[in-house]
Amino acid sequence: MNNAHKFYIDGQWVDSRSGNTLDVINPATEQAFISIAVGNSADVDAAVEAAAKAFPAFSVTSVESRLALLKEILRVYNLRYEDLVQAVSQEMGAPLHFARDAQIWSGRAHLESTIAALEKFQFSEDHGTTHVVREAIGVCALITPWNWPLNQIVCKVAPAIAAGCTVVLKPSEIAPLTGIIFAEIMHEAGVPAGVFNLVNGTGPDVGQHMASHPKVDMVSFTGSTRAGIIVAKAAADTVKRVAQELGGKSANILLEDADFDVAVAKGVQGCFSNTGQSCDAPTRMLVPRAQHARALEIAKATAEKIVTGSPLESTTNLGPVISEAQFEKIQGLIAKGIEEGATLVTGGLGRPEGLEVGYYVKPTVFGDVTPQMTIAREEIFGPVLSILPYDSEEQAIEIANDTVYGLAAYVQSTDIEHARKVAGRMRAGSVYLNYPDWDTFAPFGGYKQSGNGREYAGWGIHDFLEIKGVVGWSN
Repeated sequence: MNNAHKFYIDGQWVDSRSGNTLDVINPATEQAFISIAVGNSADVDAAVEAAAKAFPAFSVTSVESRLALLKEILRVYNLRYEDLVQAVSQEMGAPLHFARDAQIWSGRAHLESTIAALEKFQFSEDHGTTHVVREAIGVCALITPWNWPLNQIVCKVAPAIAAGCTVVLKPSEIAPLTGIIFAEIMHEAGVPAGVFNLVNGTGPDVGQHMASHPKVDMVSFTGSTRAGIIVAKAAADTVKRVAQELGGKSANILLEDADFDVAVAKGVQGCFSNTGQSCDAPTRMLVPRAQHARALEIAKATAEKIVTGSPLESTTNLGPVISEAQFEKIQGLIAKGIEEGATLVTGGLGRPEGLEVGYYVKPTVFGDVTPQMTIAREEIFGPVLSILPYDSEEQAIEIANDTVYGLAAYVQSTDIEHARKVAGRMRAGSVYLNYPDWDTFAPFGGYKQSGNGREYAGWGIHDFLEIKGVVGWSN
């Protein structure tokens, strides 16, 4: 990769000011396979200056020209599709079929959804004598995570450009290759100089300086709640807008009238998808106490059919988790579940048999979990499912909402009206009824400590806009 040791600033690939590099580890092999440049505050300053210089002209471009630009970005994205597949598989251990059909597909889908939303978006309207205008907020610092790298890059970059903003992107430093390829896509698509800039680096060295920079008007951050709080504090002194998509501990309520064979099996698969590394994963399965034993049987059978192994094998369902640090964290939480008295249904400590190298975690199911247990409260971010019995629907709703998080919730029922009624009581930004297909036009974001703001399609465009009232317009 020719540009791994460079940043993309003001329409050019440039050397880093810091001169520092960082190895990128393939989690399937535990070996470094490439190194990247990592920046410092001087690199951030250069990128922000470029974005600030480009903003006045780009912010007043026509919607038609921005649509044409996004369509060209989509065209080039599709040309680089397989390059992105290989990169995401190497940097985060995603099985190739999952990288192709989910990870990289999601970036394309969000580009398509943003284009469709922009074609219909209303940037002005009249309210009485006042003309209300929605204008680009300014220079935006975009900080994205490693678990869905292209999904989150596109969910931020595409609506920012649709709104007329200019951006500085910092991808995760442990899964940065997709971000570098995306910058190459932006260059090939003819994005004007300074509109899109990329600086790689760590949160303390790059991310915090981006968040605190006086010429940055908005920060959009996706990551852990802990890191999101740090970003928000860094941004507070300059009173900039902060959009956050943070952690989750999503409940999956199986109502009495659910089809348990289907609901439990799909719940296990949903929790373990992406090796459990999704912030909205249904990690707490709530089942009626009378169905608890049956649910454990179905969950055990489902989990034990899942193949964990090399991302290069077509039979693999789950690859490794992202890093040694994540592996050790997950092992510690599995140990905590055993220590606190949960029933280990399948999986457990250590690597799966035959996988001595790589950060592989056994697909793990716990039963008899109580709401106070650590595994019912902390975000594990690995293939670990907690099954909690409940005695009444009212108690299930109470347990589901008894968390500092509020990103997603899931409800399973053969009676859609029943499911809708329960969904209305969930304190979460998204509620999924009977495992629907991914809807890239739905608003995505959280309540409580899962963040603020919304992403996807028109909802994302809205978050990158300021609202101006021109009073007396029609007098």
